[in-house]
Amino acid sequence: MSLTENKKVLEFVEQSAELAQPEEIVWIDGSKAQIEKLKAQAVKSGELIKLNQKLLPDCYLHRTKVNDVARVEDRTFICTKKREDAGPVNYWMDPKQAYELAGEIARGRMKGKTMYVIPYSMGVVGSDFAKIGVEVTDSIYVVLNMCIMTRVGKMCLDSLGKNGDFIKGFHASCDIDAEKRYIMHFPEDNTIISVNSAYGGNVLLGKKCFALRIASYLGKTEGWMAEHMLILGVTFPDGEKKYVAAAFPSACGKTNLAMLIPPEHYTKKGFKVECVGDDIAWIRVGEDGRLWAVNPENGFFGVAPGTNEHSNFNALASTKQGTIFTNVALNTDDKTVWWEGLTKELPRHVIDWTGKPWDPDKFDKKDKSTCAAHPNSRFTAPAQNCPCVSPEFNSKKGVPLSAIIFGGRRASTTPLVYQSRDWNHGVFVGSAMSSETTAAAAGATGVLRHDPMAMKPFAGYHMGDYFAHWIEMGKKVKNPPKIFNVNWFRQDKDGNFMWPGFGDNMRVLEWILKRCDGKVGADETPIGFVPRAEDIDLTGLDYEISAGRPFGVEDLREILKIDKKLWAKEAEEIEGYYKGTIKDRIPEELWECLETLKKNCR
Repeated sequence: MSLTENKKVLEFVEQSAELAQPEEIVWIDGSKAQIEKLKAQAVKSGELIKLNQKLLPDCYLHRTKVNDVARVEDRTFICTKKREDAGPVNYWMDPKQAYELAGEIARGRMKGKTMYVIPYSMGVVGSDFAKIGVEVTDSIYVVLNMCIMTRVGKMCLDSLGKNGDFIKGFHASCDIDAEKRYIMHFPEDNTIISVNSAYGGNVLLGKKCFALRIASYLGKTEGWMAEHMLILGVTFPDGEKKYVAAAFPSACGKTNLAMLIPPEHYTKKGFKVECVGDDIAWIRVGEDGRLWAVNPENGFFGVAPGTNEHSNFNALASTKQGTIFTNVALNTDDKTVWWEGLTKELPRHVIDWTGKPWDPDKFDKKDKSTCAAHPNSRFTAPAQNCPCVSPEFNSKKGVPLSAIIFGGRRASTTPLVYQSRDWNHGVFVGSAMSSETTAAAAGATGVLRHDPMAMKPFAGYHMGDYFAHWIEMGKKVKNPPKIFNVNWFRQDKDGNFMWPGFGDNMRVLEWILKRCDGKVGADETPIGFVPRAEDIDLTGLDYEISAGRPFGVEDLREILKIDKKLWAKEAEEIEGYYKGTIKDRIPEELWECLETLKKNCR
């Protein structure tokens, strides 16, 4: 029995069933009774393992196949009629070829199975930001995760009415064959197809697939922005609230900033930090001429390894109830979960992420194959579990942005923080974002990996057009947020991190927000505006930059220094990236910013 009279939805479901030939069709209404029934069914089939309900109420463990553990960029395609519209950083496939290939792979692959129809909303249902999607899938795991990550139920279909448009999402697990795995996006058709995967990042189609790749294209055509950004609120001691959005590539401190716990010095003064979102921001121009942002998601799909009470207390607390863990280890002593970094002590009685007994004596942190939890193991947790979740989390109008922050991992060159001169210069700063690989991660240090606005894997169209859209958005905003760049990862000559990071990033955040209000000065440099060391509050900072030597104001001055020679090389590197990778469609405004940087560094 369907939940809607919308002819477009009914036609999509009918066509999907015709192709996949399921034994039955179940519409997901979002009710607690239906969800509980599906959980019990998944536990019975072995798709989920029920965890200790006293210690981890309503929590479950899921294991994927060993060949299906992460997003697969080389199997992820943007399918536009013109190849050049997908751009140089996306894999492209002709739409006709893609539909035919997906059809061949998925035909009849739900025989004997149930096809679940998931109506969901990205954003609060009924808000100006909200967009409706319908995903069909043969996986209860997908259904249950989508019920955490999005707003699911009949109200989503009701908001469409009888003729409203929606984003189509088709997922079939098939054989989990890595050679026939495809995640296809058809931005011109509002359609997503995923076959031969069961890993969340490839099959929870509301997340990166819809909320970034398809939504970024929608944003370009409709005049708004879909960005790979956290949203954070800061309340000052006088009660005033300010909001920032921030984009960071992986391993650059994004989740920690999203759920930041300020130093004791700040909490005693009355500062408060709240999380609106940890991963994605949809941004529109408000009636007041400012940019307003919402988190379109309803949960967190976080990386488990390294998460603990010290590194991210709020993230860990979010997982304590109603969470689905994927590819973490199972502690058989008390039927709880474990992963590397959760505790200092290695547990003795553990089943690893592949379902085999784990020997802690053979663990070598340099060898990922000896880990009990997969390095990309995940938790899917309700956002409302987070102790610092913002009261504006479910706001239909969103929150006004005072600042946009870009960041990367750079051992040298880039200072702790600097401010762009204006909006266009800020777009240039975001377009030039890059991080240096580490020896552990990539086998060589200092190799730059470009990731403009942290959107390289997620922009659903040509990156040059994406930059141009940012420039155009700047023209629409009367009161644009100020744009900043941060780098928590500067190192000294001995390889020591020169800034403590984590909660102490609040000290930089305070300067940024004061700067937005003109309450603090800055020095103009060849790259933009840099703080004066005395304007960043170091009260109560307890950090040894090297053995026995506490961090001081001179160290702060050192990581705020601008070396013109290094920046001259940086300008050459950026030019090489523009010409060698993006190649065309780069807005003239960005070329002008590059020329200014080169001139300033002569």
